[in-house]
Amino acid sequence: MSLKSILSLKNVSADFGDFYIKNINLEIKEKEYFVILGPTGAGKTLLLEIIAGFHKLKEGQIFIMGKNISKIPPNERKIGFVYQDYSLFPHMNVENNISFGLEMQKLKRAEIRRRTSSMMDRLKINHLKNRYPITLSGGEQQKIALARALIINPEFLLLDEPFGALDPVSKKQAMKVVKEIHSNNNLTTIEVTHNQDEAILGDRISLIMNGEIVDTGPPKQIFNAPKNISNANFLGVENIISGEITKNIEGYAEVKTKNFMINCLSKFNSGKVTLFIRPENIVLSQSPFKSSLRNNIHSKVKELFLISKELIQISLENGLKVYITNNAKEDLDIKVGDDVIASFKATSISLKR
Repeated sequence: MSLKSILSLKNVSADFGDFYIKNINLEIKEKEYFVILGPTGAGKTLLLEIIAGFHKLKEGQIFIMGKNISKIPPNERKIGFVYQDYSLFPHMNVENNISFGLEMQKLKRAEIRRRTSSMMDRLKINHLKNRYPITLSGGEQQKIALARALIINPEFLLLDEPFGALDPVSKKQAMKVVKEIHSNNNLTTIEVTHNQDEAILGDRISLIMNGEIVDTGPPKQIFNAPKNISNANFLGVENIISGEITKNIEGYAEVKTKNFMINCLSKFNSGKVTLFIRPENIVLSQSPFKSSLRNNIHSKVKELFLISKELIQISLENGLKVYITNNAKEDLDIKVGDDVIASFKATSISLKR
C-alpha cells in the first residue's frame, strides 16, 4: 500500500537577494526518508530552512497533512532540525542541551526529567549526561543533537549535512544510527547533502541545482538515468558518449559511437543520442568469458588513477572509464598498455535525446 503525502511544497519561491529558491514543487510521503542532493551553493540548506519556517516565502505554499502552514511560526510546526555543526549550547551539559526544547514548552520539571532520561536511554547516551559539548566526539555530538531534536516529538526530522563533520568510521556508524532512529520513531525525515554516498540512504532523492529541483525519483533512477549532461556530470556518471542509432529491433538498439558499437534498450528507432554509463557498472577482464553482458568491448589500459584507498579509476584508450577495487586490480594484475575487455549490460545504459 502506497503511503500518503504528508508534506507538500507548491510553487515555493524565496528571494535571498543574490540567490533565489525557484518554483519548488515536492510531495514527501509519510515515514519517508527523503534526500535533497546537490552541489555546494545549490540552495539545499535554504530549502530546508524554508520548510522549517525560518524564511518568508516570496510565492507558493507549504502544506502539512493538507493544512497550509506557510505563515505558521517555526515553533508551531512540530519540526526537529539538526544542523551540520549540531549547534549545541557550549555552556550547557548534555542533559540540559537535550531538555532545552521541553523547557521552552514550559513542561513540569518532573516530566522534563522523565522524558530526557528516557531519550538518553533510547540513544544509549546516559553516561554522557554531565559532559559538555567541547568534551564530546563528533559522533557523540551528533547523537546529542538528534536527541534534542527528537525529544519534542516532531512530525518531521530535518537534517542539514548531518555526517559532514565525521571521520569515515564514525560516519558509517552515524548513518546506521540515523536510519534506526528514523525507522524506530516512525518519522518523516528530510536530509540535505552534497555527498552521493549519503544520498543512497534515501527512499527517494530530489536533485537541486541553482535553487531549482531538476529531478526527483528513487536512487537507482537518479544515479543511473540522469535527465541531462549537467546532472550526469554532478552525479559522477563519467561515461557520457555521443552516438547514433543504426537499428532498433523490439526495443534493443544498436548505437554507433566514435570508437565502438553499443547495444542498449531504447524507445527511439533512429537518430542521434547521448549515452550515460556509470563507471562502476562496467566489468573488466583480460580474456573473453561467458556471461549475460550484452556489450563486450576490446581496448587497452591508458591510465590508472587512485580515487580512494579502496577504489581505482581505469581509463581506456577508447575513452571508457571504469571503477574497480584495489583488490580487483591486484587479482587482474592490470597495467598500463594491457589489453582488456570492458563488459556491461544493455540495461545499465541510460539513453537520452
